[in-house]
Amino acid sequence: MNDSPGCPLIDVAVTYMPRLAEFTSEPGLVAAVDQHAAAVCDALVPAQRRGPGRPRRPEGRTVRREELADYVLGFTDGLSEAEWTEPAGHDFATLRLMAVCWLIREHDLLDA
Repeated sequence: MNDSPGCPLIDVAVTYMPRLAEFTSEPGLVAAVDQHAAAVCDALVPAQRRGPGRPRRPEGRTVRREELADYVLGFTDGLSEAEWTEPAGHDFATLRLMAVCWLIREHDLLDA
């Protein structure tokens, strides 16, 4: 991740959005990223704000750019502290960053 000022979603999108193309060639990747997207949404939208009976699926929620950007800052700071480097495959961090990109795309968060 680079240390440039501005919205951290842009850096993540530039780096990981192209990896969403891997959905077409890797069975199970969509499900894995979907699970990570749901976990990110759970972190962003606590149950009390979702309300009773509201779906737990990412597409059933409003994802706010500012909240996702804060999440990404914390997540990528943790990766930097751990001296994480992107592997060739799909580890937890890569799947999580791909899920962030999926949420950015699905909610048009770079156009906001």
